[in-house]
Amino acid sequence: MNHTGEASESHSADRESLPSAMGSVRLWMHHAAGLLRARISLALIELGEARDALLLLVLLAIAALMMTGLALIAVSALIILLLWDSFGAWAFLLLASVYALLAWGLLRSAIQLLRQGRLGLPQTLAELRQDRDALFPRDAP
Repeated sequence: MNHTGEASESHSADRESLPSAMGSVRLWMHHAAGLLRARISLALIELGEARDALLLLVLLAIAALMMTGLALIAVSALIILLLWDSFGAWAFLLLASVYALLAWGLLRSAIQLLRQGRLGLPQTLAELRQDRDALFPRDAP
């Protein structure tokens, strides 16, 4: 009887520890979910701040480009004034040719960048296509 009594006590101890283990798992899950919510909310706040900083950066870059354009206009006018006595209206053509060559070089660089596929997140799009194909096979009726 002593042996069976010990076995029944062991089974009851296992049954009592089962709810406490489930409680521990629930408590751990609750804390993990709270931690995840806190991290997500922190990430959202930081992403909002990064968005604001990026917008400010874009606005500052636009203003800098505008000022650079105005400076280029002023320097161009000065060059034309300095060359007017020697070349006359040809100074306009010379300056326009230089600007056209620069624009052509920049356009070729932009086209090369597009042809290389460096824009548009090609690796991410390929992974998303694989995920779509895995989740929604086209063979399915």
